[in-house]
Amino acid sequence: MKEYTFREVICQAMSEEMRKDESIYLMGEEVADYNGAYKASKGMLTEFGAKRVIDTPIAELGFTGIAIGSAMNGCRPIVEYMTFNFCLVGIDQIINNAAKIRQMTGGQWNCPVVFRGPTASAGQLGATHSQALESWFANIPGLKVVVPSNCYDAKGLLKSAIQDNDPVIFMESEQMYGDKMEIPEEEYYIPIGKADIKRGGTDVTLVSFGKIMKLALQAASDLEKEGISVEVIDLRTVRPLDYDTVLESVKKTNRLVILEEAWPFGSVASEITYMVQQKAFDYLDAPIKRITTPDAPAPYSAALFEEWFPKLEKVKEEIKNALYLKA
Repeated sequence: MKEYTFREVICQAMSEEMRKDESIYLMGEEVADYNGAYKASKGMLTEFGAKRVIDTPIAELGFTGIAIGSAMNGCRPIVEYMTFNFCLVGIDQIINNAAKIRQMTGGQWNCPVVFRGPTASAGQLGATHSQALESWFANIPGLKVVVPSNCYDAKGLLKSAIQDNDPVIFMESEQMYGDKMEIPEEEYYIPIGKADIKRGGTDVTLVSFGKIMKLALQAASDLEKEGISVEVIDLRTVRPLDYDTVLESVKKTNRLVILEEAWPFGSVASEITYMVQQKAFDYLDAPIKRITTPDAPAPYSAALFEEWFPKLEKVKEEIKNALYLKA
């Protein structure tokens, strides 16, 4: 085991796969000469050269289309967006081409491409740079959506995403690139579509994913001191979603709280709530609680942003409410 930062394990995952397969390449804004906008491709230009680590213009529609076309013709591109907010310029390419080409060609072509970059908020970046779009992409058949919460998961999941023969949306966070964690020196993979129980518990199930998992784990740790046992599930993959792990946990704890850094309407939390009520309603001893951001764009003001983003005390309060306890 050795300690690495989140940005380092992203670089390791890409580099390890590129050493095995010359059809894999990385393209995006500042990925080459600048070592990546967040230094997640540091040293890759030197190792792999300009034909496989490619700086692009600020033209997401263009290089998204190039990546998809090359994927249909034998390459396995990794596309880095400086932020997933910018990919909206090229979202037609992702949804109407990458996600559908396998079906529309009767399986004659596939599209092994990874679209990766930061998602959701990262402090005072304003409304147009602070959008959690996981549920948007998860709504599209043909796309896989991965949102890791830590360094270990990020490396194993990214390696699996690069080897996948279908398009994968791999969503990170600016606020996680400096996170550190010990990970194995030997190679490993984590299967896409399998959630992870980060903390066992018996009183209530708390489901989350991405960087806000830190809040979930902190809430569980704090509540343990009050005698409340919280089982924390990290989805890791939003699509395919591991319904079975969530259902088995709810059948054990009989209560469910979902924490998500996203707007409430049409959220991942909404999908999980529906699924649990359909398949485990008789096991529920309390209504399902959902914690999201307010149904409004992220504010720029530091004071307003603090009110907008889910708080630790709010998470603990909702868990207690699910247990019919008073905060």
